Amino acid sequence: MRDESGNDMNRRSLIVKGVAAAAGAATMMSGVGKVQAAGSFRPRVSKRGVRNVVLVHGAYADGSSWSEVIERLQAAGLTATAVQNPLRSVADDAAATRLILAQHGEPTILVAHSYGGTVISEAGTDPHVAGLVYVAARAPDAGEDYTALAKTFPTPPANAGLVFKDGFGSLTEHAFLRDFANGVDRRRARALFAVQGHISDTLFADRTTVAAWRSKPSWYAISKRDRTTSPELERFLAKRMKAKTIEVDSGHLSLITHPRRITELILRAARHRG
Repeated sequence: MRDESGNDMNRRSLIVKGVAAAAGAATMMSGVGKVQAAGSFRPRVSKRGVRNVVLVHGAYADGSSWSEVIERLQAAGLTATAVQNPLRSVADDAAATRLILAQHGEPTILVAHSYGGTVISEAGTDPHVAGLVYVAARAPDAGEDYTALAKTFPTPPANAGLVFKDGFGSLTEHAFLRDFANGVDRRRARALFAVQGHISDTLFADRTTVAAWRSKPSWYAISKRDRTTSPELERFLAKRMKAKTIEVDSGHLSLITHPRRITELILRAARHRG
């Protein structure tokens, strides 16, 4: 898959708390029959569990892609914060993530979708991180050529829709709706397309310097109907990191189509005692 200064990153970070996040999630939710309302989701984490969650989006999305999960995490009594990645380099995105981790200053579960898995593999060694959750996400080893690794697995259809111009790339609308957002309500998918991230043409060539999953407990949600990352590759990554794994009958955006299952996996990580 070909899957700015500190103040600027702080400005661009999406810190979702209380009514603001609930309103944002409600606005973005459509297709009520497909996505269960968060109001009925009331599992809690004990006072001795981790109370903070930081969520990292992928290359073709922004922090709002986590809205449905954030609403459920808040209902469970956790503080949830979504990072806004600059998508210029892994180093920049890891720095944006560390900034949010520092603002929490407490044990935190670090969660990523898609390319965001590269970011948390780099930033996840932060001492505040208690565990890592990968959602249909990349999980490169330190210094690994992830693009070369991905080529040893079936090529996902979305690859053909990644187009670069003037040094930045994004998915065409056709590829976004058919391959990236397969299974997502059409209106919601079109809204997601409108906020799609634009990646630098060198982003996917960047390599991590560490692999946080080698030293932190990890969880993985495989998307069985993924058309953006090969499900076979996801299974390989989950097995390699010895992650506690679930499989979701979902396309790439299980965090939107199956937010309850993804939230439950995050809560399981928050309750974990290593």
